[in-house]
Amino acid sequence: MQHPLLEMRNITKAFAGVKASDGVSFTVGEDEIRALVGENGAGKSTLMNVLSGVYPHGSYSGQIVFDGRACAFRNIGDSERQGIVIIHQELALISELSIAENMFLGNEQARAGVIDWNRTYHEARERLNVVGLDENPATLVGDIGVGKQQLVEIAKALTKDVRLLILDEPTAALNDAESEQLLQLLVDLKRQGVVSILISHKLNEVSQVADAITVIRDGRVIETLERDEAGEFHEDRVIKSMVGRPIVDRFPAREVSLGPEAFRVERWTVYHPDHEDRKVVNEVSISLRQGEVVGLAGLMGAGRTELAMSLFGRSYGQKHSGRILLDGQPIELRDVNDAIKHNIAYMTEDRKSLGLILIDDIRRNISLPNLAKISLNAVIDGNREVAAAQDYRKRLSIRSSGIDQMVESLSGGNQQKVALGKWLMSEPRILLLDEPTRGIDVGAKYEIYTIINQLAAAGKCLLLISSELPELLGMCDRIYVVNQGEIAGEVTGSQATQEAIMKIIMTHQRQVKERGAR
Repeated sequence: MQHPLLEMRNITKAFAGVKASDGVSFTVGEDEIRALVGENGAGKSTLMNVLSGVYPHGSYSGQIVFDGRACAFRNIGDSERQGIVIIHQELALISELSIAENMFLGNEQARAGVIDWNRTYHEARERLNVVGLDENPATLVGDIGVGKQQLVEIAKALTKDVRLLILDEPTAALNDAESEQLLQLLVDLKRQGVVSILISHKLNEVSQVADAITVIRDGRVIETLERDEAGEFHEDRVIKSMVGRPIVDRFPAREVSLGPEAFRVERWTVYHPDHEDRKVVNEVSISLRQGEVVGLAGLMGAGRTELAMSLFGRSYGQKHSGRILLDGQPIELRDVNDAIKHNIAYMTEDRKSLGLILIDDIRRNISLPNLAKISLNAVIDGNREVAAAQDYRKRLSIRSSGIDQMVESLSGGNQQKVALGKWLMSEPRILLLDEPTRGIDVGAKYEIYTIINQLAAAGKCLLLISSELPELLGMCDRIYVVNQGEIAGEVTGSQATQEAIMKIIMTHQRQVKERGAR
């Protein structure tokens, strides 16, 4: 490593008496991409929030030295003026504003207090060209996909003369092609003198672009790993440093014992919630047996989430048609309450907006869908609520100071565990899991995989949506392939390979194109 651009010396930051960073010292050179990895709650995001001024000087102990100068950032503005820009996992864009307006929000291109729109759009186009995004700067952010929004965030950072770019789980919501594009962009930016700190749980991506990997566990730096003589990182070594033990198998073994069919969907069709002539789910038929884990594979935008949400009490779309059968008997799910009464649960991919109440504590988040279980004569029994919350906090290894800790102050992975805990408490028979391991480290993933296997062994039916094909292949007994709102095919056993799934998608795309040409 050449001259260090950044030095964080003995940083300690605590919440409610719990040290999230405990004497961390962290150095990044002026010519590298540094990966920062660790389990959920290890202190990665806390350390970067200290660096970027989210946690102001005085709220932590230790020293930050940037480009040879000691810094005392009071807010994000202070750090950005030095060229340090952080992009959080939950993007900070306003969907109702244009790309250009988002890029220069708070940094308006103005003369005498009047925005110069010609200059704004010109500057926006230049930054968009740098990140490889071919979009009109006047396009509303809400009209572009998540992958393009991530590139807009980076383009926005470039408007601030960024020298150090911090990215927190930037590929968590991206498909493989979008992830590859973003990672290549980081390499290109490095050639232009922009240093990056990459926080990610996807070790294959980290190994692809990082010059060094720093592992944090329990608020402390465990080690920093360099590439070996062959230019590679030893992934097993990284995992062992992260979790404190080797993980021999990423997917726990399960003895499959399938019972009779318990859940069936026949010719299920759903239209877009805002466009009544746009069909989003088209005559989908699927089935689940007791004790079975069934996957939904497909590219981003294929309609997997829309299908799962619409089955969960019509919580997505309009003009629903088709049949849902439970144990061979048709059931009517008019709303979410009906779904819960029929022991159907849906764990959303969007935990922040749809899955959790961030400004409330762990206890109430877990008990909210289950008030009948902890009430007597419509009065909540506080002792039963506390006991249940403590049970699921322990069962899911939720890292917190206690069940009264606010969910918004938890790490992303621990928030995900709270979202899972509330539905496990409802004791569902049918569990729809939408990206249940998104933004979760390998150790926590293993824990959730184990829970999925336990639920299957207890005779539950599980429908698993994941953008990670290895996860579906490692966990599922069967996989339905979804494309353009339709079931494109089904794979099982030895047929279930990444190549087979992609072949089904490509074949179906050709078929849809041929249908449209008739």
